[in-house]
Amino acid sequence: MNIHPSAVVSEQATIGKGVKIGAFCTVDEFVTLGDGCELLSHVSITGRTTIGKHNRFFPFCSIGAEPQDLKFHDEPSEVKIGDNNTFREYATVHRGTEGGGMLTKIGDNNLFQTYTHVAHDCQIGSDIVLACSAILAGHVEVHDGAIVGAMSAVHQFCRIGKNVMLGATCTVLKDMPPFTIAGGGYTMSLSGLNTVGLKRKGFSNDDIRALKEVYRIVFKGSGLLKDRLAEVEALNLDNAHVDELLAFVRSSERGVMMHARKEA
Repeated sequence: MNIHPSAVVSEQATIGKGVKIGAFCTVDEFVTLGDGCELLSHVSITGRTTIGKHNRFFPFCSIGAEPQDLKFHDEPSEVKIGDNNTFREYATVHRGTEGGGMLTKIGDNNLFQTYTHVAHDCQIGSDIVLACSAILAGHVEVHDGAIVGAMSAVHQFCRIGKNVMLGATCTVLKDMPPFTIAGGGYTMSLSGLNTVGLKRKGFSNDDIRALKEVYRIVFKGSGLLKDRLAEVEALNLDNAHVDELLAFVRSSERGVMMHARKEA
């Protein structure tokens, strides 16, 4: 353990092996830092925050602070962070609220670039990138393998599906289905399947062909959504990724994005 003399670390904090805490950092009493974590300088970790192994925090990160929610009344909510995450300069993560399950949770192997924000009660998976200044409102879900573009904003209670590519400067107001790509700023919409990303993730050609057919029917088709879903079911594709996509669409409460419609 290596703690700079100017750092303020509570005696009640739990500090793992090989942790490095740099100049002018603060670590409060209810914080747990796993083995091999590194706080470079001017990092603030507060609240009931549990952090796994080998996470890196660059200058001026703020982790575990009170949520920006007027309904918060100092309830003992938490932040839980997994292993091997990187939080770049000025990244912020706020703890949960009573109305959202009391927990903000982050998985493993994620990159939070400069000025990114994870609000109260967000549920973040693993292998995710939030590019510079991407912000997540409260109660947002981001599933494994997603990439959220720079300066994008995600509305509260929205879900970002697995292995998606969300373009820069987007405003997300509905759920973004798994395996898709979207852009277009404030008037954003789906633009296709994230084919390049899926190939990089090891999806087979058969998987991609099946997902393309489902995308054509569900997100580019006409008529009622329930009828388009029934049309896909009638194909009997017997593909786990297709089943995952359909389950995501069916469980949506905010509605899902659709493919861009061309003007007549």
